Amino acid sequence: MSESSQRVGLPCPACSPDLETVHEVLSTGGQATVRCTECDHVHKTSLPEEQTVQRDVVVSQDGESFKSTTEPPAEETLAVGEEFLLETEEAIMTVRITSLELAEGRVEEAQTEDVETIWTRAVGNVAVNATVHPKSGGRDETRSEQLHVPGDYEFVVGATDDLGDLSFTVEGIHLRDDAVGYQHEKLDHDNDKAFAKDINRLYLRDETSDAWSAW
Repeated sequence: MSESSQRVGLPCPACSPDLETVHEVLSTGGQATVRCTECDHVHKTSLPEEQTVQRDVVVSQDGESFKSTTEPPAEETLAVGEEFLLETEEAIMTVRITSLELAEGRVEEAQTEDVETIWTRAVGNVAVNATVHPKSGGRDETRSEQLHVPGDYEFVVGATDDLGDLSFTVEGIHLRDDAVGYQHEKLDHDNDKAFAKDINRLYLRDETSDAWSAW
């Protein structure tokens, strides 16, 4: 959230010294500059410290999982599909929420205070499963590949691309269950596109010249 859009509840010395009103934060620092949205009075004050809670996080990455913790704001609402930076002992990584575990079961949206465990998967760098068949179209020579790319790497149906030693044309994309912002689960029209972190499987035609030779 940017400073210009941040809003907090504070007493206003001009119109409401005893009760909190909504204030817009104009700038932060030792003393923040805020403006009362009721009377437009601008004044300096200390911002209230945001209360956080520690929550367990389970991260799925490349077929394995590990546990960590995070400290989100206590009053924040969490939802499946949201992404956040998670600091672990090994690295700082981007993860996407796949499920929220409460005492009574799993839900797709909840306030942080009610959540016991945040289930996620790593989306900063991902391994995308791909079904690759030869340019000749022979399905009996189809093989599987796993492409390791940044989560924001974009694949486009009908486009030819090169990754490592593999040259290919994207023929179809099957999306993950937690992918959001797409109209269909399967993309197979030219110029349909998706980010690697949203893809369950790619369908590719091999364009590598010697891909199917014995040596």
